[in-house]
Amino acid sequence: MTENSTKAVETTEATTDGENGTSTTLSRRRLLGTVGAAGAAGLVVGGAGGAFGVSAAQDDAPALSTLGATEVAFRADRRTPQAGITTAMQARCHLVAFDLAPGAGRKAAAALMRRWSALAEKLMAGEVPADDTGVALDAGPASLSVTFGFGHSFFGRTGLSARRPLQLDPLPHFSADAIDPKRSNGDLWVQIGADDALVAFHALRTLQKEAGDTARLRWQMNGFNRSPGATAHAMTTRNLMGQIDGTNNPKPSDPDFDERIFVGRDTDQQWMRGGSYVVVRRIRMLLDDWEKKSRTEQEKIIGRRKSDGAPLTGGDEHTPMDLTKNGPDGFPVIPADAHARIAAPESNQGAAMLRRPFSYHDGFRDDGAPDAGLLFMAWQADPLRAFTQIQRKLDRGDALSPFLRHEASGLYAVPALEPSGYVGQALLEG
Repeated sequence: MTENSTKAVETTEATTDGENGTSTTLSRRRLLGTVGAAGAAGLVVGGAGGAFGVSAAQDDAPALSTLGATEVAFRADRRTPQAGITTAMQARCHLVAFDLAPGAGRKAAAALMRRWSALAEKLMAGEVPADDTGVALDAGPASLSVTFGFGHSFFGRTGLSARRPLQLDPLPHFSADAIDPKRSNGDLWVQIGADDALVAFHALRTLQKEAGDTARLRWQMNGFNRSPGATAHAMTTRNLMGQIDGTNNPKPSDPDFDERIFVGRDTDQQWMRGGSYVVVRRIRMLLDDWEKKSRTEQEKIIGRRKSDGAPLTGGDEHTPMDLTKNGPDGFPVIPADAHARIAAPESNQGAAMLRRPFSYHDGFRDDGAPDAGLLFMAWQADPLRAFTQIQRKLDRGDALSPFLRHEASGLYAVPALEPSGYVGQALLEG
């Protein structure tokens, strides 16, 4: 499978068909010509009154910055994974799950997925849907991606239990679990990512409204990462513990990347061929306890230097860990219970996941501790052989576990997308 590519956007012409009632798809990027030029004019004349006197059609309208202009492709000219899996990490994220309303079965679910897919394609291209709220009118696509998945319960509600993959069987309980059922699971799952907060919220609100009476909101979570350009050079993101997070991720250039992350042709559920399974966990970090540890203690718990993410055995962030190296005291340089050691593929018979996490902060708890941590998302071809296997090992002796609480959980099947049609069509119409 290939990574969903991004590209610089071009202006999209307005298309209106009032007679047939079709939606106006005037590009947000084109509208920026009005707003951008207006802003400049307003500064010159000292007020906003002249802001709307500039035509959107003028040829010399200012261009979007790279940040706003970057577009993520919704679909390709062949069967490919959905965007939001190998797409570069964005600055903002919304995760949301819906349950089908009582009486909404397979036919209603298919109609909803058809509408959602069409909307996602427009939004990711920077187009304005009908009856738009105007929240993102003056922004470009800003790397917006929308990803759809199906939970375990979706199949029973739609009469498709025979087509539910075994990989969607419920995850086992782990010792760090304090799972809130109200913030877990769900029939339908949506991941929204963007480099602009208003663009991300606009997509969330638009899709929520389009659900109408077919699906009801079950839970919703908001996440963030560093904004593009915030560091001197591109680098792996840090989490709220201050640790570089994602160093040992599988890479699309790895020869076994597809095998580890995407479902193969030999699956007994062909509608999932080329798709992936995502484990979603809301993991609260006990930051007050963590921050009491010295940097040396923190580094031993993780197994990597805090400054640059390099393994304690030396080198830089991407130097392989030497799990056999002992220190002068005869003990392993990377402790036996270090998180990086226990989670490494070398310690799990080659099992690996593509981690794509976002941080979250939801205020403070009654005791004053921050309600903050990680919206952990892990992509894999088979959760039993990847997430469950690795988490079981972490559960038995990970030095980091005492500083974490897993408070919400979900597992979803995310099918690949055909060159035409809507997400899940092969499942719902097959």
